[in-house]
Amino acid sequence: MKKYGLWLLLPALLLFLAACTTSSGSEEKEDTDEAETDTGEAAEDEGGDSEDDVLYMNNGEEPTSLDPPIGFDSVSWEVLNNLMEGLTRLGQDDTPQPGMAEDWDVSDDGKTYTFHLRDDANWSNGDPVTAGDFAYAWRKLLDPETGSSAAFLGYFIEGGEAYNAGDGSAEDVAVKAVDEKTFEVTLKSPTGFFLHIVSNPAFFPVNQEVAENNPEWHTEADSFVANGPFELESWTHDKEMILTRNTEYWDSDTVKLDEVNWVMVDDVNTEYQMYESGELDVTEIPSEMAEQRIDGDDVVIDDQAGVYFYRFNLGEEPFQNQKIRKAFALSVNQDDIVNYVTKNKEKAANAFVSPGFTSPSGDDFRDVNGDLVNFDPEKAKQLLEEGMEEEGYDELPPVTLTYNTDEQHKAIAETMQNMFSENLGIDVELANTEWNVFLEDQKELNLQFSRSSFLFDYGDPINFLESFITDSTMNRTDWSNEEYDELIAQAKQESDEEKRWELMYDAEEMLAEAMPIFPIHYYNHVFIHKEGVDNIVRHPVGYLELKWAEKN
Repeated sequence: MKKYGLWLLLPALLLFLAACTTSSGSEEKEDTDEAETDTGEAAEDEGGDSEDDVLYMNNGEEPTSLDPPIGFDSVSWEVLNNLMEGLTRLGQDDTPQPGMAEDWDVSDDGKTYTFHLRDDANWSNGDPVTAGDFAYAWRKLLDPETGSSAAFLGYFIEGGEAYNAGDGSAEDVAVKAVDEKTFEVTLKSPTGFFLHIVSNPAFFPVNQEVAENNPEWHTEADSFVANGPFELESWTHDKEMILTRNTEYWDSDTVKLDEVNWVMVDDVNTEYQMYESGELDVTEIPSEMAEQRIDGDDVVIDDQAGVYFYRFNLGEEPFQNQKIRKAFALSVNQDDIVNYVTKNKEKAANAFVSPGFTSPSGDDFRDVNGDLVNFDPEKAKQLLEEGMEEEGYDELPPVTLTYNTDEQHKAIAETMQNMFSENLGIDVELANTEWNVFLEDQKELNLQFSRSSFLFDYGDPINFLESFITDSTMNRTDWSNEEYDELIAQAKQESDEEKRWELMYDAEEMLAEAMPIFPIHYYNHVFIHKEGVDNIVRHPVGYLELKWAEKN
């Protein structure tokens, strides 16, 4: 298993790296007679390429968008991270490596980064990738008209937050194309993990000329332009995407696969059946089969930085009351959920920031701040009684728990429903909706009580904690606390790392005290791979990487 310590760069290490150099597929479909007759000889002449170089996978759902600032979710990232590349790219050790930028310089005050793009950095249509493409894309990310959920990631840039809030202009955003291959960005304050941030798909470039000629360039295969290891060969919406090796990619020689065939099946049991029948090379494990399959030699388990949790809507009764929120949280046994429901060797979450973030003193964030949300049914009952008395309730208002359609989400929700009944004497209704509807309803605060998840966008605890400031698009709870907002603002501006981490410890404790959310489990990656499938990299921050993948 990967250890987070390998990929979580301390600011000093990141600056050192900057100075030194000045970020669900199938057994092949066997048409062997036709392949040998029609293509076998030619394939051998081209270096052994064959049907064996096609990887069959499942993406689960249609990507929300392949426009980098919009596709801010895992089903979009899976595809985007293989079609495109930012200034840096996470390496096989999960640390930022040169991507479109072959090197960079950092100013003495740590605020200005000057990236030098590769001469051979090209788009799949042959256009050069330019500094202007990055400036165009980053301003679009921050443009309030774009409405990007990822815009907050650009608030580290001078002028970025003001522009996104409508208080500044695009020209005030401190990104600059010095020349065609030199890109300069100035930050509000030194940000040691900035190289990690810009590996995120939200910071991928956009071919300005293509986008201005066709604003819908990212919606179809025939108009999509890539700058990463693969290009988009075909796209049958809601059914299948086919990616092929991008010969214009600067490091194309490293890419082993000729093709990635991505289906879209949102049921893990169906996915597993497709794997068993030879239609997929990779599968998740259905929860009911986890116990018999989890210890198999063909199972790959990697750490993932993220947490599965639930959100309360403080704008709807009864969750305006802190004690009632805590009662619900403390009545849920996270250990039982991971041991008897998910059964994929996840770690039960008793706080919010997942393990693996190493402090300046070498300690794990989770070890230092300890457990903050513990199963305690007796205390939960007491808090419920006190909260109902505070609100004048003789009977608790009806509660509906909503999850997006998925068998495992359903199983967790049903288990929690039983826990609320057993531990609190509360009958909670369940509701499910399809992902896109669910997401919009959650963003619009239309859901009273709903499941959620967070996969870290970059390797620092502030990434999760900043999601719950008052105006964050990721908040989705109607919780607002000025003291919490100030703690996060201080942490983002603090250059002393020891002090910055103390501020983050305090912020997490405040979040647990207010309880607008409560945790269930930390994430991991658990997949079964067909024999011969190797070097698929699943970065802890959530990006799937097929650049080095092989199928022998």
